[in-house]
Amino acid sequence: MNERDFKDNLYKEFTRIGKCLSSPKRLEILEVLTQGPKSVEAISKVTSMSIANVSQHLQTLHHAKLVANKKRGNFVIYELADPAVLHFLDSLYRLSEKQLIEVQHIKKQFLDQLSDIEEVSLEELLSRMEAGEVTLIDVRPKDEFEAAHIPGAISMPIEELAEQLNSLPVKSKIVAYCRGPYCLMSVKAIELLKSRGLDAARFSMRVQDWDAITTMPTGEEEVIG
Repeated sequence: MNERDFKDNLYKEFTRIGKCLSSPKRLEILEVLTQGPKSVEAISKVTSMSIANVSQHLQTLHHAKLVANKKRGNFVIYELADPAVLHFLDSLYRLSEKQLIEVQHIKKQFLDQLSDIEEVSLEELLSRMEAGEVTLIDVRPKDEFEAAHIPGAISMPIEELAEQLNSLPVKSKIVAYCRGPYCLMSVKAIELLKSRGLDAARFSMRVQDWDAITTMPTGEEEVIG
């Protein structure tokens, strides 16, 4: 193999990842799988796609070695093939926000709609949790909570939140989180909590980001998002 063949073959293989991620729906599927393993049926429900379409996208992702699967009873369970896929997605998001004015505009429009929703920083949440001044709720589905969650959080899936409101302390600040800054479940949770007279705020960091930052040696924190 000469130098030209080496480069042509190498970059051709690299494009497998790029071509695979040319679909917005496949990106969304990968983002869903950052929360933990899911069946085709569960992914279909979360992404509002048909099972047939989800299956096709998963086959493409599997061919590019971005997801892996295993049989569990009558279900096929998919998960990210490697933690490097999560890091790649984070890099993609950061680069897109930095370079694409359209992404910045969409994000600004979204954040402007949340002007009346209080955002809690990592430092504030850590301090207030240590002091016992907040109740942290995870409004993702239970399977995602069971896969990984912020220590001290209580599982209250958004679909069940209205029924569980009476179990929340009325004098404590309620902080809700979900799948990260682009997830709307925590926004819906805050709106519901505030409509019932509760003091509520949003924490927009993902569980994986929390783990990455809170396990770093002091002085090595980096900006995530």
